[in-house]
Amino acid sequence: MRLKSILNLVFVGAILLSCANEKKTTKNEVVVEKEAVAFNYNVEQFADIKVLRYQIPGWDKLTLKEQKLVYYLTQGGLSGRDIMWDQNYKHNLTIRKALEHVYTNYTSDRTSNDWMAFEEYLKRVWFSNGIHHHYSNDKIKPEFSADYLKKLLTETNITLEGEAFNVIFNEADSKKVNQAKKIDNVGLSAVNFYGPDVNNEDVISFYKTKQSPDPDKPLSFGLNSQLVKEDGKLKERVYKSGGLYGSAIDEIIKWLELAKGVAENEAQGKALGLLIEYYRTGDLQTWDDYNVAWTRATDGNIDYINGFVEVYNDPLGYRGSYESIVEINDFDMSQKMKVLSDNAQWFEDNSTLIDAHKKKNVVGVTYKVVNVAGEAGDASPSTPIGVNLPNANWIRAAVGSKSVSLGNITNAYNNAGGSGRLKEFVHDEEELELEEKHGQLADKLHTALHEVIGHASGQLNPGVGETKETLKNYASTLEEGRADLVALYYQYDTKLQELGLVDDWEAVGRAAYDGYIRNGLMMQLIRLNLGDDVEEAHMRNRQWISAWVFEKGQSDQVIEKVTRNGKTYFNINDYAKLRELFGELLRETQRIKSEGDYAAVEALVEGYGVKVDQDIHAEVLERNKKFNAAPYSGFVNPMLVAEKNNEGEIVAVKVVQPETFVGQMLDYSRRYNFLPEVN
Repeated sequence: MRLKSILNLVFVGAILLSCANEKKTTKNEVVVEKEAVAFNYNVEQFADIKVLRYQIPGWDKLTLKEQKLVYYLTQGGLSGRDIMWDQNYKHNLTIRKALEHVYTNYTSDRTSNDWMAFEEYLKRVWFSNGIHHHYSNDKIKPEFSADYLKKLLTETNITLEGEAFNVIFNEADSKKVNQAKKIDNVGLSAVNFYGPDVNNEDVISFYKTKQSPDPDKPLSFGLNSQLVKEDGKLKERVYKSGGLYGSAIDEIIKWLELAKGVAENEAQGKALGLLIEYYRTGDLQTWDDYNVAWTRATDGNIDYINGFVEVYNDPLGYRGSYESIVEINDFDMSQKMKVLSDNAQWFEDNSTLIDAHKKKNVVGVTYKVVNVAGEAGDASPSTPIGVNLPNANWIRAAVGSKSVSLGNITNAYNNAGGSGRLKEFVHDEEELELEEKHGQLADKLHTALHEVIGHASGQLNPGVGETKETLKNYASTLEEGRADLVALYYQYDTKLQELGLVDDWEAVGRAAYDGYIRNGLMMQLIRLNLGDDVEEAHMRNRQWISAWVFEKGQSDQVIEKVTRNGKTYFNINDYAKLRELFGELLRETQRIKSEGDYAAVEALVEGYGVKVDQDIHAEVLERNKKFNAAPYSGFVNPMLVAEKNNEGEIVAVKVVQPETFVGQMLDYSRRYNFLPEVN
């Protein structure tokens, strides 16, 4: 489970080389000298996207063995990059390879408006790992004509035809993930997790027949497969060596074997061995065994996420998108924040949950601040700022979980832009001062509380099935909202100051509440086209939380809607009462999850989280026009360049910053091209 960044909305105005013997830089690379010049976080901006770069603090403090481990893990992660593209949409790889061929080989006019539109479209496709927007799930619309693309294809002697060509311009497959109610979500979602004639009922009925060997330890059925119909019968195509995506998975295995050879300790090596076995067999019991071993492997400087993990891209929440994040521990910050995991039971005991829904023994919540060394798949270019894994409820309850905050990613967001948009939407100078003084700390604490306490909190009632089965298409937004509510409830609590995490709990809490309501009711709307419903799970949960507490607090004017000079603002009048409302909603969301109450979650999300106030939306878009900063941000990855001696042994691993987004995308396509166009 992951926390999407809201920092881009509030603060940001803001070739990994697989061949170790390639040491020299190209025109798209620039070697970073140690603090010789101020680091430039900004790469470029196009459409609604800002591309940033990040540093890897502490790299030079790692031993060569540790650097090798990071290098092998990043290479393994990138080797599966194209899996994510194919999972997102069946024609993505065909389209991308044709467009890249055009971009690389076209020699005619590169100054025309049509060419500029083509280049922007390709960049947007790269950023989203496909032809659907990475956040809204809507198909990206090109600003050039079909005839112009045909001209480019002809002049560069490349073929793109049939459905793969037409879908760029027509209305087919318009939504990657369609979460609307009372529709065939599977059939109307373009994501490539299901065959073309598979529908909601097929999926539900297929997995109803699946039995776990141990009912108390349910397997994650459907996590690593595509469900299709062959001769009218449902069949899983499993992601594994020799199966679906096998050629890329074999490359992942190759690098994981090398990583296992330089593991920091026995526990880490055991976990890597189980991950390799899982990729070889596709066995979901091995996946659970791996997650248990990985969760327990907490020692060392290096950690990683690798696999078919998050289920947000599946409209029914079964199938995991491929992702990889390689992490270096930030010991100083991790030690400071360890206090949260050490006190997890206190937070659980003192929450507003019904007693039957509280865990009596919160175990194994490991929290670390880490610095990212490389990302791939669902985590790149658009990256989370926090992750809590594994997702299986029984593992969380019996073994625990790992929560990480991506410190250098957050730092890059914070240092990449200005505060003009913030000043436009705050209610008054007091709110602005609170945000500027305490906002960054408030966000860090929100991430930590969300991941460490939020996702670890609560338990299901005996006999209630997994959330994806009971809450279906609302499972993701309910879970993310529930974790947000835990964080919000405790952000305005003296306990944070008692634990030494803040110097002024009230000021930090007020900044947190101001920012959440401002974003949930107004600022995140800049990400939507006028008239659109809210679709993305995290955006939905921020809206249904904010809208619910606004409505429930109206009689006491807890949050006041203010109109001044034709502009709308939301001003919190009573922070203590707002905390009570957050606690009340937290209790209800946990009840919904614990009992598997589908009717209640549908009413909550559809009633508060989907529809947008069109007058406010139009106003927000108009007020936002004067700002140049894009509403979405993402990253290029530093390149890790392995230098070898004459015997082929790695003697050093250097960090090289990519200069351009285009350069990295083309380099990735050349070096990690392990899948055919059609899988």
